[in-house]
Parts: sequence; structure tokens; C-alpha cells
Amino acid sequence: MISEDHVTLKTGFFCVGHFNTVSVCLFVYSLSVYIQIQKLCDRVASSTLLEDRRDVVRALKSLSKKYRMEVGTMAMDHLVRILQSDRTDTEILGYALDTLYNIVCSDEEEEPEEREQKQEDDLGAQFTEKFIGDPDNITLLLTLLEEFDFHVRWPGVKLLTALLKSQCAPVQSIVLVSPMGVSRLMDLLADSREVIRNDGLLLLQQLTKGNTAIQKIVAFENAFERLLEIITEEGSSDGGIVVEDCLLLLLNLLKNNSSNQNFFKEGSYIQKMKPWFEVGDDNSGWSAQKVTNLHLMLQLVRVMVSPVNAPGATASCQKAMFQCGLLQQLCTILMATGVPADILTETINTVSEVIRGSEVNQDYFASVNAPSNPPRPAIVVLLMSMVNERQPFVLRCAVLYCFQCFLYKNQKGQGEIVATLLPSTIDASSVSAGQLLCGGLFSADSLSNWCAAVALAHALQDNLTQKEQLLRVQLATSLGKPPVSLLQQCTNILSQGDKLERRGSRVQTKVGLLMLLCTWISNCPIAVMHFLHNQDNVPFLTGQISENLGEDERLVQGLCALLLGICIYYNDNSLENYTKEKLKQLIEKRIGKENFVEKLGFITKHELYSRAAQKPQPAFSAPEHMLFDHEFTKLIKELEGMITKAVLKSSEDEKKEEEVKKTLEQHDSIITQYKELIREQDCQITELKEQVASLSSQSETLQNTVTQQFSQIQQHRDQYNILKLKLGKDSHVNGLQPEERSQLREQLEELQRQNQLLQTQLTDRDSLITSLVRECVCVSGVCLQEVELLRAQLQSQSAEITELQREKQELLRAPDATVRVFHSVLLLNESFEKEVMEKELASASSTAAVMQTEKSQLQQELQESKKEQDDLLMLLADQDQKILSLKHRLKGLGETIEDEDDLDVRDQSDDDDDDDDEEECDE
Repeated sequence: MISEDHVTLKTGFFCVGHFNTVSVCLFVYSLSVYIQIQKLCDRVASSTLLEDRRDVVRALKSLSKKYRMEVGTMAMDHLVRILQSDRTDTEILGYALDTLYNIVCSDEEEEPEEREQKQEDDLGAQFTEKFIGDPDNITLLLTLLEEFDFHVRWPGVKLLTALLKSQCAPVQSIVLVSPMGVSRLMDLLADSREVIRNDGLLLLQQLTKGNTAIQKIVAFENAFERLLEIITEEGSSDGGIVVEDCLLLLLNLLKNNSSNQNFFKEGSYIQKMKPWFEVGDDNSGWSAQKVTNLHLMLQLVRVMVSPVNAPGATASCQKAMFQCGLLQQLCTILMATGVPADILTETINTVSEVIRGSEVNQDYFASVNAPSNPPRPAIVVLLMSMVNERQPFVLRCAVLYCFQCFLYKNQKGQGEIVATLLPSTIDASSVSAGQLLCGGLFSADSLSNWCAAVALAHALQDNLTQKEQLLRVQLATSLGKPPVSLLQQCTNILSQGDKLERRGSRVQTKVGLLMLLCTWISNCPIAVMHFLHNQDNVPFLTGQISENLGEDERLVQGLCALLLGICIYYNDNSLENYTKEKLKQLIEKRIGKENFVEKLGFITKHELYSRAAQKPQPAFSAPEHMLFDHEFTKLIKELEGMITKAVLKSSEDEKKEEEVKKTLEQHDSIITQYKELIREQDCQITELKEQVASLSSQSETLQNTVTQQFSQIQQHRDQYNILKLKLGKDSHVNGLQPEERSQLREQLEELQRQNQLLQTQLTDRDSLITSLVRECVCVSGVCLQEVELLRAQLQSQSAEITELQREKQELLRAPDATVRVFHSVLLLNESFEKEVMEKELASASSTAAVMQTEKSQLQQELQESKKEQDDLLMLLADQDQKILSLKHRLKGLGETIEDEDDLDVRDQSDDDDDDDDEEECDE
């Protein structure tokens, strides 16, 4: 059926009076086509045979190019159902996809006028919006792309590409949320059929435009590896349109995407870019495709080292490019002959950003020489092009950008450039960079003036030393006249600028010179003094600012105000006639403070100022638009507020501010001193806490050691008592031979002498311990109680030793040789115990005195004590052996000696009797 709207549309001829035979024929023909399409749609909806539906879809495909609106309006829903229901038949799927593609995409072979009319109607966008209205349609299309059949996959790729071109953002959103959506599209790059692979590249180009999330997914689906392989297979820069498509896709993935840039660098893909720039010696006959490919390759390098990237990421990429030889390869192209002008310009821009801020790369670039006779530095050759007015404008801008990047954060390079201007380093036989800059600064070409002034300003940027060194430069103006300084010559050109012929040229030259002067004297009081020393400079500036000039000259007035403001702000009052206060009074009388601030504020309101502040690269559409430098805009932004405050403040306000500053400085110094004092006290408190903790741990260790020694003494006392009981109840032993008795007596005397010596040493060490304890009490009261406790224990142990000595004297009265042998054993035991006690008590006292003895020393002493105790046990065992040998000798002499077992039994019985006696005594 024919809708009323369609009839009204087609019968519009009758309404406007175009009723004629041709119109009637066209209407009838359109009506018949409409009816035919309607019948075909009905057949698609009602047919049960696959062959019938296939034929109908084929017919719709043939009509879809010419009758897009009719087929799209009536058949789109039926075509979508075909895609859903007839998945098993690849032929009908191919026809349906081709039909949808024809509906969505306009015919590229149409005439331009007809195409513009189609774009006005925007049928493609309307049908695309209808198709993606149901997100399942995109998901269905992604599923169909998994079909390997050429007649399904290729039209599916084209249809999805057309949908992305028409409605990019909505389709991207649907693909992004579709399961494995991006991964399915990445499989197209692995297709062995070049047609599908190449159209897959175009599809991915559209898919990755402006969508960071999809760009990351595509990158992590191994896109970089596959794209670089395709570029290599296709011949790199000598390849065709496929290489261009791959490079465009790489640019989409890397531009403004830090994650993908880092992935590209970490994957060592920068190293794989080096073969792209291997240009042979014969550079004649560059094809247009090769120029395009190499231009895109250079852009790809610039994306990785762009100044807008994070500084750390840019620096790492610059380092990688130098290490793999990519920078060296670019410099080879830079110095090669026969390279097209646009490629040379882009190569200069690329080298500029590769070396910008990288000390290693800047040093390498400074060492590059042009293949000339004699060889000249590449910087000199480039500056020759910059100051040559016959060179293309874009090339001169590129050289200026390269020079700026070479000097960016490169004080060494700045010093080398300024040194070529100093009298002691000028070489008359060769052309230097400084000579070229001076020549451009004073040439008749205004663009050369501006470029040279900006380049020289970059040689002084943030470098106080070179600003002062440049004051030494003297110029010979003419024969018979004394030389003038470079600073004065710049001001002379400014004052003579009105004599220039072209008004625009005069403004450009003045702006360049004023930017140079402002950069030169800012933050350099010596340069300010030299500038003010010329009596004509200040009147010239005040005259320029106070005049009522045209729109073009207002920028010059603003820069003059900025220069005069710098003279005020960085004035050290060394010149009596031009102190800060006198310059402000001069401004107030001749210009007016409000007028001065207004003129100063005009700089930042200029349209070209905003453009220059956006990015470092000088990008101007025409030479007359070159007025501002990017780094100079930063300087203006920094100084404008400070100069305004300095000019508007009165002398009283300045004095008050200085007093406040001095007071704040004094307060700051006092606060700093208190902070340091508090910091020192904190350190002392921390050290004391550590000492207290250390002493506490040492005290615990000493307490444990004393306890252990006390238990050991008790054990030895018990052993001594047992031996005494055994010897007291032993039977009388017959006398020995006189020689043996004398020998035993000598041994006993030797042991007595050793005992006396040990007693003397013990007394000395007791006095030493007492003195150390007194010192410990003076140093810290923390360990006083532990030391007193040790002293009490020492006294108790001394009493015990005295008791043992008394008992020893009683034993000495016994005539029995066996008793004396045992006595010698006891003496050795006693002396050993004394020695051990002396060592440990001396160690404890010494530890308390110094307060920092480590735990390991005490452990070592304990181990030595245990070792010595083991030695004592071995000594006792030796004594037992000696006693046993004496018994055998007594038996050999005929004496009756009881065995050890009998002695043990008798001792046991004696012990029992003693126990009974003790019980009776207790009762």
C-alpha cells in the first residue's frame, strides 16, 4: 500500500504548477517502483522458501542504490530479520548486507551537486540512526563478521565502517559493551585476503577515533605488532596506500593516549621504526605516496616525544630514540640532498622535539656536521636558512623551532652560542651562529629581525651568566666611529624604527627587539643598569607609551610598558637618576599609573598572544602573524602582576612592605632556630630513651647472670660439703714415701701461693668495682639500684669465700696427704670460682659505667664461663685419676685401702646417721 505522506510527496508537482507530461511520467514511474518495492517486501515477509527470499533480497539490492529512501524506509526491518533468521545461507546474508550498505552509504560515484543534495537530506544518518536504534543489530553484525565466507565478511566490514562514519560515537559505545566486540574486529587484520584486511584497517580507523577506551583495547590486542608487520611487508615508506592506512591507525592509537604510548615504548616498538627512515643516496623522484608515508612516519615519531606529553614519558622516549639510532637517522635525512621541502620541514620539526630538553640528544645534535667542504655544524647551516628571506616561510619557522628546542634547558648550548659573539672567540675565517643571528637581527627583512631576536632571546632564557656575558658584545657600526654595545644597538634600531617603509614590518621588528630586551634585562640588575645608563632609553619608552597611536602600535606600547616595568622591578638603585622611586614618579607625571597599567594589560588581550601561548612550536598562517613567542608569553604571565603592584605602590607602602618583610624574615629566622633547637632536643630525648631501654635490658641480663652464678655457687658449696663429710669419716691412711710427701707438700705450697695471688687480684678488682659503681651513680641514676644489689650480692659472696677460707685452714691442719690432695682440688675450684666471679662482676660494673655494652659481650662471657667450668670438671677428673693412682701405690706398699663402692656405702650410711641426728636435734 502507498502511504498518504508518500503520495503527497510525489504529487508535489501539481501543487507548484509543474503539471506536464514529463512530471506525470516521472510520477508514474516512481509510483510503480514504490509498488514494486512494496511487493518485494511482502514477498520477503511471507515467503517460506529460502530460494524465494534470496531472489527477493537480490532484487532489493539492485534497487537500493538508486532508490535508497524507498528501500530503506520499507525494507530495512525485513533485511534485519533476514540476518537473524537465515544465518545458514551465506549468499542471502551477503545480499542483505550489501543492501543495507547501499542504504546507509551514499554512492561515491555520484555527481558533486547530487552528493551535496544527498548530504542535505542526510538520508544515511537517518537510516544509521534507525539501524542502531536497536543495539542488538550491531551485536548481530559483529557476530556475522566471524563468518569466514568472503561474501558475508566483506560487506559486513563495509556496512560497519559506513555506520561508524555516519554515527561514530553511538556505534562505538555499542561495540565497546558488546562481548568480545573489539577482539572480533581485530581478527580482520589477520585475514589472508588483502581486501578484507585493508577494509578492516579503515574500519579500525573509524572505530578508534576519539575513544580512549577502544584505543587501549585495540593496542592490547597486539595491534602494534600486527600493524608494524604489515608496514614492513608492504615496503615501509616505499609502500602504497595500505602503509598510509596503517600509519593513520597508529596515529589514532597513540595520539593523546599516554597508556598506549607507554605500551608502545615498553614493547620496544620504537626500535622497529628506525628502518623506515633509511633513505638512500639517490633521493630523486620521490613519489607522492612516499612523501605522504614518510610524513606520517615523522608525525608518529613526534607523537611519542610531543611537548604536551608527560615529561617523564617524553624523556624516556627521547632516550630510546637516541640509543637505537633513530635520532642519527633523522639527522642524516636532515643533511641529505634532494629531500622534498615538506619532508625536510617535517624532519626539522621532528628532530626539534626529539632533542628538546634532552641533554644527551642536544649534545649529539651540536656535534652533527653538514656534508660540505669545509664541514659546518648543522646548527649553522640551519640558521643560514632561517635568516634567508628567499627560503619558504614554513621552513624558516621549523628552523627557529629547532633552534629553540636545542637551547631549551641547555645552559651548555646557550653558553656556546653566546661565546660565538664574544670578542675573544670570534673566528673571522668561518661563519658562526652568533654572526648569523646578529646579521639577521640588523637585516632589512623584518621576519629575519624577528626570528633572530627570538633565537637570541632563547640563548638568554633563565641564564643569568649569559645575560651578563652578552653585555660584553661590541658592534662596529661604521668606519671612524667607536663600537657600540649590542644592547645599545637594539635600542637604536627601536628609536629609528619609524624610518622603515612598511608599517607592518616596523611593528614586527619592534616587537622582536622588545621581546629580546625584556628577556635580556629581566632578573638581571646589571643589564638593567646598563640599559638605564643610556640617557635616551627612558625618554624613548615614556614617549612611546604616552602617545596615542593606532591599533597596530598598541602592542608596541604594551611591550614598552613591560620593558619600563622590568627596569623598575629589577632596579638595584645603583643609578641615582633612575632609582625605583624616580622612575615611578616619571610614570605618574608623564603617563599616569592607570594609563600605564592599561597599556601593559593590552599585551595579554591580543589575539596572537593567546595562539602563541598554546604550544611551543611557532605555527603561523602568514609571516605578519609572527609576533609572539611561546616562552615570552610565560615571561609576560609571570611579570605582569608583579610589575603592576610595583608601579601602583607608593613609597610609604614599599617602606612598610620592606619593614614587614624584614620583620617576617626575623621571625622566620627565630622560628627556624627554635625548630632546630626542638629538633636537637627531640634527638637527645630519643637517644636518652634508647639508653634507658638499653640499660634496662642490661640490668635484666645482669640480674639473670647473678642469679645463675648464685645457683652455681650453691651447687659448688653442696659439692664441697659432701667432700668434707666423706673426708671426715674416712679411715686413717698410712703415710707415703718421704719423696712423695715432699712433692705433695710443694704442690700444696704452690697452690697456696696462687691462692694468695688470686686473693690480691680479687681485692684490686673489688676496689675497681667500687670506683666504677661510683662513676655509674654519677652518670645515671637508672642503674643505681641494680649496682647496689650487685654490691650486696658481692659482699655475700665475699663472706662465703671467707667462710670457705676458714674451712680450708681447718683442713690444712689435717696430716693426711689424701685430705691435702682434696684440699688442693678445692683450692683450684675456689680460685676458679673467684676468677669467674671477678670477671663477671667486673664486666657488670664496666657495663653499668659506660651504659652501652652490648648483649653479645655478656653472652660471650657466659660462654667463656661455661667453658672454664668444663675445664674445671676436666681438672677434677684428673685429680680423681691422681687419687686413684695414689691408692694403687699405697696398696703396692702394703697399705689397706677400701674400694670406692665401700666408701660410697659407708658414706651413705654416715649420711643416714647424720640425717637421723639432725632429726633428733630438730625434735
